[in-house]
Amino acid sequence: MPNCKSCGQRLDVMDDEFGRCLDCANADKPVPVSNQNNITDAVRRQRQEAADQEQLQARRSLEREKIAAINAIVLTTETAPNLNITKRIEIVTAECAFGMNIFKDLFAGVRNVVGGRSKAVQKTMRDSRRMALYELKKEAYEVGANAVVGVDLDYVELSSAGSMVMLVASGTAVLIEE
Repeated sequence: MPNCKSCGQRLDVMDDEFGRCLDCANADKPVPVSNQNNITDAVRRQRQEAADQEQLQARRSLEREKIAAINAIVLTTETAPNLNITKRIEIVTAECAFGMNIFKDLFAGVRNVVGGRSKAVQKTMRDSRRMALYELKKEAYEVGANAVVGVDLDYVELSSAGSMVMLVASGTAVLIEE
Protein backbone atom coordinates (compact mmCIF):
# COMPACT_ATOMS: atom_id res chain seq x y z
CA MET A 1 0.00 0.00 0.00
CA PRO A 2 1.24 3.49 -0.81
CA ASN A 3 1.92 6.22 1.78
CA CYS A 4 0.32 9.68 2.10
CA LYS A 5 2.23 12.33 0.15
CA SER A 6 1.70 14.89 2.98
CA CYS A 7 2.31 13.03 6.23
CA GLY A 8 3.75 9.66 5.15
CA GLN A 9 1.00 7.64 6.85
CA ARG A 10 -0.04 4.39 5.10
CA LEU A 11 -3.04 5.00 2.87
CA ASP A 12 -6.28 3.11 3.35
CA VAL A 13 -8.94 2.14 0.80
CA MET A 14 -11.12 5.06 2.02
CA ASP A 15 -8.36 7.64 1.55
CA ASP A 16 -8.21 10.41 -1.04
CA GLU A 17 -7.56 9.47 -4.67
CA PHE A 18 -4.77 12.08 -4.90
CA GLY A 19 -2.40 10.10 -2.69
CA ARG A 20 -3.27 11.69 0.66
CA CYS A 21 -4.88 10.35 3.81
CA LEU A 22 -8.32 11.63 4.86
CA ASP A 23 -6.83 13.77 7.66
CA CYS A 24 -4.51 15.64 5.29
CA ALA A 25 -7.20 15.97 2.62
CA ASN A 26 -9.71 17.38 5.13
CA ALA A 27 -7.13 19.76 6.60
CA ASP A 28 -6.65 21.37 3.20
CA LYS A 29 -10.37 21.73 2.47
CA PRO A 30 -11.82 25.14 3.26
CA VAL A 31 -14.45 25.25 6.00
CA PRO A 32 -17.89 25.65 4.39
CA VAL A 33 -19.34 29.14 4.67
CA SER A 34 -22.27 27.94 6.80
CA ASN A 35 -19.82 26.39 9.31
CA GLN A 36 -17.70 29.55 9.26
CA ASN A 37 -20.80 31.58 10.13
CA ASN A 38 -21.64 29.17 12.97
CA ILE A 39 -18.09 29.41 14.31
CA THR A 40 -18.09 33.21 13.96
CA ASP A 41 -21.48 33.45 15.70
CA ALA A 42 -20.29 31.22 18.54
CA VAL A 43 -17.14 33.29 19.02
CA ARG A 44 -19.17 36.51 18.87
CA ARG A 45 -21.61 35.14 21.48
CA GLN A 46 -18.75 34.12 23.79
CA ARG A 47 -17.15 37.55 23.47
CA GLN A 48 -20.49 39.27 24.14
CA GLU A 49 -21.14 37.08 27.19
CA ALA A 50 -17.66 37.90 28.52
CA ALA A 51 -18.25 41.63 27.94
CA ASP A 52 -21.67 41.43 29.63
CA GLN A 53 -20.11 39.62 32.60
CA GLU A 54 -17.43 42.32 32.92
CA GLN A 55 -20.09 45.07 32.80
CA LEU A 56 -22.12 43.27 35.45
CA GLN A 57 -19.07 42.97 37.72
CA ALA A 58 -18.26 46.67 37.19
CA ARG A 59 -21.86 47.67 38.02
CA ARG A 60 -21.83 45.52 41.16
CA SER A 61 -18.52 47.03 42.24
CA LEU A 62 -19.85 50.57 41.75
CA GLU A 63 -23.02 49.68 43.64
CA ARG A 64 -20.96 48.32 46.56
CA GLU A 65 -18.88 51.51 46.59
CA LYS A 66 -22.04 53.63 46.52
CA ILE A 67 -23.59 51.67 49.38
CA ALA A 68 -20.37 52.02 51.39
CA ALA A 69 -20.42 55.78 50.77
CA ILE A 70 -24.11 56.02 51.67
CA ASN A 71 -23.45 54.31 54.99
CA ALA A 72 -22.23 57.60 56.37
CA ILE A 73 -21.81 58.62 59.98
CA VAL A 74 -25.13 59.46 61.63
CA LEU A 75 -25.22 61.34 64.95
CA THR A 76 -28.06 62.60 67.09
CA THR A 77 -25.76 65.33 68.41
CA GLU A 78 -24.37 68.30 66.48
CA THR A 79 -20.74 67.52 67.29
CA ALA A 80 -18.47 64.72 68.48
CA PRO A 81 -15.00 65.07 69.98
CA ASN A 82 -13.26 62.99 67.30
CA LEU A 83 -15.04 64.48 64.26
CA ASN A 84 -14.05 67.75 62.64
CA ILE A 85 -16.92 69.19 60.59
CA THR A 86 -15.48 71.15 57.66
CA LYS A 87 -18.73 72.15 55.93
CA ARG A 88 -22.44 72.15 56.70
CA ILE A 89 -24.26 71.48 53.45
CA GLU A 90 -28.02 71.46 54.09
CA ILE A 91 -30.86 69.94 56.06
CA VAL A 92 -31.91 66.53 54.76
CA THR A 93 -35.09 64.63 55.52
CA ALA A 94 -36.54 61.22 54.84
CA GLU A 95 -40.11 60.05 55.32
CA CYS A 96 -41.34 56.48 55.52
CA ALA A 97 -44.97 55.45 55.91
CA PHE A 98 -45.64 51.89 57.01
CA GLY A 99 -49.03 50.23 57.11
CA MET A 100 -50.05 47.74 59.72
CA ASN A 101 -52.02 44.94 58.12
CA ILE A 102 -55.23 43.67 59.65
CA PHE A 103 -53.55 40.77 61.45
CA LYS A 104 -51.02 43.05 63.12
CA ASP A 105 -53.89 45.37 64.06
CA LEU A 106 -55.88 42.49 65.48
CA PHE A 107 -53.02 41.17 67.62
CA ALA A 108 -52.02 44.69 68.69
CA GLY A 109 -55.64 45.26 69.78
CA VAL A 110 -55.57 42.04 71.84
CA ARG A 111 -52.26 43.10 73.41
CA ASN A 112 -53.79 46.46 74.18
CA VAL A 113 -56.60 44.76 76.15
CA VAL A 114 -54.58 42.08 77.95
CA GLY A 115 -51.27 43.97 78.16
CA GLY A 116 -47.82 43.01 77.01
CA ARG A 117 -45.58 43.76 74.09
CA SER A 118 -46.63 43.52 70.45
CA LYS A 119 -43.72 42.06 68.50
CA ALA A 120 -45.46 42.76 65.19
CA VAL A 121 -45.78 46.47 65.96
CA GLN A 122 -42.21 46.61 67.28
CA LYS A 123 -40.90 44.96 64.11
CA THR A 124 -42.80 47.44 61.96
CA MET A 125 -41.41 50.36 63.96
CA ARG A 126 -37.85 48.95 63.76
CA ASP A 127 -38.15 48.41 59.99
CA SER A 128 -39.47 51.94 59.50
CA ARG A 129 -36.58 53.40 61.53
CA ARG A 130 -33.97 51.46 59.55
CA MET A 131 -35.54 52.47 56.25
CA ALA A 132 -35.82 56.13 57.23
CA LEU A 133 -32.19 56.30 58.40
CA TYR A 134 -31.01 54.62 55.20
CA GLU A 135 -33.02 57.10 53.12
CA LEU A 136 -31.59 59.96 55.20
CA LYS A 137 -28.02 58.77 54.53
CA LYS A 138 -28.86 58.39 50.85
CA GLU A 139 -30.15 61.97 50.71
CA ALA A 140 -26.95 63.18 52.38
CA TYR A 141 -24.82 61.23 49.90
CA GLU A 142 -26.70 62.76 46.97
CA VAL A 143 -25.91 66.31 48.15
CA GLY A 144 -22.23 65.46 48.64
CA ALA A 145 -22.09 64.89 52.39
CA ASN A 146 -20.29 62.11 54.22
CA ALA A 147 -22.13 62.44 57.54
CA VAL A 148 -25.45 63.52 59.03
CA VAL A 149 -25.52 65.23 62.43
CA GLY A 150 -28.34 66.37 64.67
CA VAL A 151 -30.60 63.52 63.56
CA ASP A 152 -34.16 63.64 64.89
CA LEU A 153 -36.79 60.90 64.49
CA ASP A 154 -40.49 61.74 64.74
CA TYR A 155 -43.21 59.07 64.69
CA VAL A 156 -46.72 60.06 63.60
CA GLU A 157 -49.81 57.86 63.52
CA LEU A 158 -51.88 58.48 60.42
CA SER A 159 -55.33 57.58 61.72
CA SER A 160 -57.13 58.95 58.65
CA ALA A 161 -55.29 56.40 56.47
CA GLY A 162 -56.30 53.41 58.56
CA SER A 163 -53.56 52.27 60.83
CA MET A 164 -50.39 53.61 59.31
CA VAL A 165 -47.28 54.89 61.00
CA MET A 166 -45.17 57.59 59.43
CA LEU A 167 -41.61 58.20 60.51
CA VAL A 168 -39.85 61.45 59.61
CA ALA A 169 -36.08 61.56 60.01
CA SER A 170 -34.23 64.85 59.65
CA GLY A 171 -30.69 66.06 60.18
CA THR A 172 -27.91 68.26 58.83
CA ALA A 173 -25.78 66.90 55.99
CA VAL A 174 -22.13 67.79 56.64
CA LEU A 175 -18.63 67.09 55.38
CA ILE A 176 -16.20 65.81 57.96
CA GLU A 177 -12.45 65.29 57.75
CA GLU A 178 -11.57 61.71 56.95
